[in-house]
Amino acid sequence: MVSSWREKTPPGFIFAAKIPGAITHEKVLKDCQPEMTTFLNNMSLLGDRLGPLLLQFPYFNRNVFPSREPFVRLLKPFLKTLPKEFKFALEIRNKNWISWDFLELLRDHSVSFALVAHAWMPPIDTLARALDLVTGDFVYARFIGDRKDIEGKTTRWDKLIEDKTPEMSVWVNELKKITDKGVKTYAFFNNHYAGFAPGSIKQFEDLWNSV
Repeated sequence: MVSSWREKTPPGFIFAAKIPGAITHEKVLKDCQPEMTTFLNNMSLLGDRLGPLLLQFPYFNRNVFPSREPFVRLLKPFLKTLPKEFKFALEIRNKNWISWDFLELLRDHSVSFALVAHAWMPPIDTLARALDLVTGDFVYARFIGDRKDIEGKTTRWDKLIEDKTPEMSVWVNELKKITDKGVKTYAFFNNHYAGFAPGSIKQFEDLWNSV
């Protein structure tokens, strides 16, 4: 299947993939090397069409991790095993875990900190005022939104439901500052962000080109 993706896409097309939930959600980095090796071997078939790979973690309540420290104790040895020939990004949903030392840990291993436009996460400009958000050689931005809220407004994902222009303008301005320094940016949109991912992408592109 992965080989067919490469064969069916033109030169320059880039795939980005999430690392399996068995690693990030079920095992939460424990005893997961076989799954990680299999996944990376499969993704490597994409060759120069392979882009960043995302470690997306869920929100962890106190029953899972009473604080950030137990998570970091699992994360540190895992990061050391990541092969350098791949590009990795990491996303956390526990906003109180975001700090200079956590980002420094990612920077030590050239893992990009995923920036998330999510209802319960800090805005990018708030984070940018306090922290250096570039921890790898690229930036990974995800526009997720408030799934529960927007699903209460629509069950069809064929048009924009919410006007995200003010928020998206802030993101464009902050991401422009990063790309102006020569750092490549990948941006990904969910239908739940504003109701229609292709529409959000077009709006983002228009705002980007207008700045």
